[in-house]
Amino acid sequence: MSVIQNSWKHEYITTNEVKLHYVTQGAGPLMLMLHGFPEFWYSWRHQIPEFAKYFQVVALDLRGYNDSDKPKEQSAYVMDEFIKDVEGVIKGLGYDKCILVGHDWGGAIAWSFAYAHPEMVERLIILNLPHPAKFSQGLRTFQQLLRSWYIFLFQLPWLPELILQSSDYQVIDHIFQGTAVNKNAFTPADIDAYKNAAAKRGAVTAMLDYYRNIFQQPFLTENWGILTMPTLMIWGENDTALGKELTYDTKLYVRDFQIKYIPHCGHWVQQENPDLVNQYMREFLVR
Repeated sequence: MSVIQNSWKHEYITTNEVKLHYVTQGAGPLMLMLHGFPEFWYSWRHQIPEFAKYFQVVALDLRGYNDSDKPKEQSAYVMDEFIKDVEGVIKGLGYDKCILVGHDWGGAIAWSFAYAHPEMVERLIILNLPHPAKFSQGLRTFQQLLRSWYIFLFQLPWLPELILQSSDYQVIDHIFQGTAVNKNAFTPADIDAYKNAAAKRGAVTAMLDYYRNIFQQPFLTENWGILTMPTLMIWGENDTALGKELTYDTKLYVRDFQIKYIPHCGHWVQQENPDLVNQYMREFLVR
């Protein structure tokens, strides 16, 4: 699949006392895309030109990542701050609502933002990140605890930084190539882009601080209500970190819910099978 870059624009916006970098293309209603770990806006490279035909697509670098600000305090990486960031971006760009798309950590933020500000989310699209209630339930099972071993490793001081930085960020290569079903999804240039983003000063610790605060985050303990905005979940079935069973019964928390499973596809679903992801997103948005 070709990636069209000639009309992408790199911009910055200051909100919630941080300067955030984003890539944008297109015009019209806002589609805001939130990436996961250990990525940056680039994880949406196959979606940006496709949906720029219909929307102003904004693919954000989350705080701590790539060219966005990286506050040094660990306390800066909590869900309340992420929600304020997203709210500020939407309003700062001149919109009062958006189509919100999130993968991995971006999916966790998107879920939480939809609960905090349902009036600002016209439609919600989540890729390979379960509803917070389902993830919390999953962490009480031995199977999911084994899958989530890295979360506990990341609680340690300095050692995770050393592991990620060693041998020219070789672990970054393994995270993508080692867990992807479609090994052709990531070119050497793609892997270099992720390594270069992680190598920016302060980025590795900031990325890890998301996890170091995870057990203090309310999204694992709250009593969740029922979301009313139309919601699409897209799930690569061969995710090594998050079991497919975490998607079951999500409809208990979302009134207007549909899910699309993609077989023979891993966690990096929008990069491993972009054509099918784009098709499912288009069908959801025009229904």
